[in-house]
Amino acid sequence: MLHDLTALEQGDAVRRGEVSPLELVEHYAGRAGSIEVGAFITPTHELAREHARRLTTQLAEEGRPPDAGPLWGVPTGIKDLHPTAGVRTTFGSAAYDDFVPDASDDLVLTVEAAGMPSLGKTNTPEFGSPCYTEPDVAPPAVTPWDTSRTAGGSSGGAAAAVAAGLLPVAPGSDGGGSIRIPASCCGLVGLKPSRGRISGAPRYGDPVGLATAGTLARTVRDAAALLDVLAGRRVGDPYWAPEPSGTFLEACDRAPGRLRVARFIAPVIADVDVHPASVAAWDDASRLLESLGHDVEDVPVPIPRDAVADFETCWAVLTALSPAPPGREDRLRPLTRWLGGLGHAVSGPDFGLAIGRLRQHAAAALAALASYDVVLTPTLASPPVQVGALRDDADPARDFADQKAFTPWTSAWNVTGMPAVSLPLHWTDDGLPVGVMLAARPAEEELLLSVAAQVETAAPWADRRPPGW
Repeated sequence: MLHDLTALEQGDAVRRGEVSPLELVEHYAGRAGSIEVGAFITPTHELAREHARRLTTQLAEEGRPPDAGPLWGVPTGIKDLHPTAGVRTTFGSAAYDDFVPDASDDLVLTVEAAGMPSLGKTNTPEFGSPCYTEPDVAPPAVTPWDTSRTAGGSSGGAAAAVAAGLLPVAPGSDGGGSIRIPASCCGLVGLKPSRGRISGAPRYGDPVGLATAGTLARTVRDAAALLDVLAGRRVGDPYWAPEPSGTFLEACDRAPGRLRVARFIAPVIADVDVHPASVAAWDDASRLLESLGHDVEDVPVPIPRDAVADFETCWAVLTALSPAPPGREDRLRPLTRWLGGLGHAVSGPDFGLAIGRLRQHAAAALAALASYDVVLTPTLASPPVQVGALRDDADPARDFADQKAFTPWTSAWNVTGMPAVSLPLHWTDDGLPVGVMLAARPAEEELLLSVAAQVETAAPWADRRPPGW
């Protein structure tokens, strides 16, 4: 079946004339009801068909464009945080359940220009804030490995779609783990690139610099190929990563050499007992890296616990920067109203001081880790939890605390701006995926992808299929 192929294999089949972009779109549109995982808020099958027809006609009459990348003609989806012209864009919120933008943001335009038809707006929680995907505008996003359990968040719909074979590859976004969390829950590769690697144009909605777009895929090479599509600087960007030496896909074929690997397992942002499966995944990954010739060393947690308060101040203010349209405030989720209220209570000077302290914490962490090539931690404190286990509308403070306990490592690398990837190296005895996380120095995605690809070759996972595949 076409969905058994990796995204790169599908793109290569298009290049060779074995399948057309329209046939790929029709295949995935036909699979849309094959398994219910809460992947999409708004399907856009007809728009995808129109785009794919244009590509198919172009292929027949002119051939592939000379600048076409390896994913040209491969379908994808767009997270519903990205405004898309003429398509309902809810931001995961009932307050925007009928909003249709006039213009698309740069990520949408970039994906379209790369020849990747979008089959729909993928599911996300309200304004992308929680680490679970249970919005009021769509059913919960669930992992196809056990549909009673969360797909994670906030890129839960994108991860559920890729893991269930409803999309070959998909972009996500990550401000505190929102790509890597669902990657772990869904058994995928989830790559958060360095700060500035992917432009935030034209909205530049995160003045703190925590959030970035990134990629969700079944293989490291697919994730790298989509990063090649998304990466790039725009005029007006407040910061940017230096140009890579080649493509990120090419980096997957380079041997990383012998690396110094720092590892720690103590939770960064919460006092929580780490699940034995997460410990086992981390230990197994350590041994695998050592077997590949790398030096693995235990290190202290590089970010102090007092950084958590500064992160929470910034997170609350960022939530307050996403208001409901006038008269629709009552449609916001209790968690959003609670966090937004905390954000509105922060003064301008206090916000500035919190940003400054976060940057000081980041600088200290980068200095402490400077002699290491990569850092290894678990991705999550446990396998994916039951839908509703984290959400608590009656007590948003408990909801937020439980989210931190589930995700005690991911946000550290948003603070430092380091690239980080979750790899699906472990499964529980009852078939639940458990990710491990590798991070590299800022702007060193090429090294990170090189070692991730080496790990994947040594312990491949792409042939694993969830129920309903």
